[in-house]
Amino acid sequence: MSERIIFRHALLPTGWTEDVALSFTDGVITGVETSVPGGTGIALPGMPNLHSHSFQRAMAGKAELRGPTADSFWTWRELMYRLALSLDPDDVQAIATLAFTEMLEGGFTSVAEFHYLHHAPDGTAYADIAEMASRLAAAAAETGIELLLLPVFYAHSGFGGKSPAEGQRRFINSLDSYAKLHARCRELSATGCAPHSLRAATLEEISALVTLNGNSPFHIHIAEQTAEVEASIAFSGAPPVEYLLANAPVSANWCLVHATHITEDEAKGIANTNAVAGLCPITEANLGDGIFPAQHFSGAYGIGSDSNVLIDAGRELQMLEYSQRLGQRQRNVMATEAIRPTATALYQHAVAGGAQAMGLGHSLAIGAPASFVTIAGERPEDALADAIFTARAPAVRDVWVRGLHVVENGQHLKAASARAGFDAVLRRRL
Repeated sequence: MSERIIFRHALLPTGWTEDVALSFTDGVITGVETSVPGGTGIALPGMPNLHSHSFQRAMAGKAELRGPTADSFWTWRELMYRLALSLDPDDVQAIATLAFTEMLEGGFTSVAEFHYLHHAPDGTAYADIAEMASRLAAAAAETGIELLLLPVFYAHSGFGGKSPAEGQRRFINSLDSYAKLHARCRELSATGCAPHSLRAATLEEISALVTLNGNSPFHIHIAEQTAEVEASIAFSGAPPVEYLLANAPVSANWCLVHATHITEDEAKGIANTNAVAGLCPITEANLGDGIFPAQHFSGAYGIGSDSNVLIDAGRELQMLEYSQRLGQRQRNVMATEAIRPTATALYQHAVAGGAQAMGLGHSLAIGAPASFVTIAGERPEDALADAIFTARAPAVRDVWVRGLHVVENGQHLKAASARAGFDAVLRRRL
C-alpha cells in the first residue's frame, strides 16, 4: 500500500525544510520531495525510546511516600521487587499495552524493552521460557509500536559474582538458559542482548554474551548510582565505566545506560568507542540518581523512559536540558554551534543516538521506516521549542509507525481499552 502526505515543514537529516512531500510504501519511505506546496503541519522523525522497563509503569505515583529512613534508589528498588514478584503474564501484557500506548501518544515510535522479568513468581521457568517476552511482543503488536526486545542476563547480586538475592529470583538465568531465552526472543521480535549491569554479570559472562549476540544491539546499565561506583572501586580498583572499557569490546552497537557518575576521562572513553550514552532524565531525577556530565561528553546520546513514571519524549528532552542548566548554571547547554536552536539540537541528537542504539534507521529519508510524528505550528523551530519547553501535555498530534497511522489528534486508537486493562491490574495487584 502506498501513501503520500505533504507537510508545510519537516525535519529532514539536513535540517528544517519547507513544503515536503513524504511517500511511503509497505512501511518504508520511498520518496522525499521538496518545494511541494499545499501541505499542513510539521513532521518530525519518530523518537526512539532506547530504555524501558514497561512493567514499572504500574508503580508510577505509588512510591512517592517517604519511608522511616532516608529514601534512595535502593529503597525504591525494594518496592519495585515487591511489584515484580506479584505480576503474572496477563498483568505484564496489560501494563505494557498501556505503557506502549502512552509512548506513542508521547512521540516515541519504537521502544527497546530492557526486559528482566522472565520467570514465574517462584523463579521456575515457564513452559515457554520467553512467556513474558511474548506478552511484550503481543502488546507491541496491539499498539503498533516498533519493539526491540532486550532480554536481560541477570545472575548475581553484586560485583564478583555474588549469589542473587531472594527478591531477584524471577530475573535469574544461567548462560545456558539465557541462550535458549535469547533464541526464543528472536522468534518474537527484533532482539538484542542486555547484561543487566556489572553487578549482575561478570566479565566472563559478558564476553560469552557478546559472542552470542553478534552485531545486534548490546545494552548495559552502568554508573547509575554512587554506591555502584564505590562497589566497583572496592572490587576492581576502578570505577565501572573505566573497568568496562578496559576489559570489554565496547563499540558502536553498545548502549551504556545512565552513565551518570563518570569522570571526564571516562566520558571521553565512551565517545572514543562510538557507543551511545542512554540517558533517562525523568527517571534519573525521580530516583535521585544524579546529573549526566554532558559538558565532558562529545559522543552520541539518546533518551529512554526507563521506569515510565512519566512517558513523554518532549518532557525527557526538557529534563535533560534543564538538569544541565541546573548543574552548570548556564542556559541552552545542549545546543551546538552547528544547531543553535536548543530544541532542534536536542531532538536531532536524541533521534540519531536512539536509532544507533536500537539498530534502526529513524530519519525522514528514503529507505528509512515510515515512522514519524506531527506537531502544529507556523515556525518549526518555535513549534518544537514549545513542544519541549512549554507544552502542558504532549504536543504530538498524529503518529505513523512503519506507515500505520496509530495516533490521531493526540490519542491512540486503542487508548480507552488499554487504560481499562491497566486499571484492572491495579485493582488486583495494588
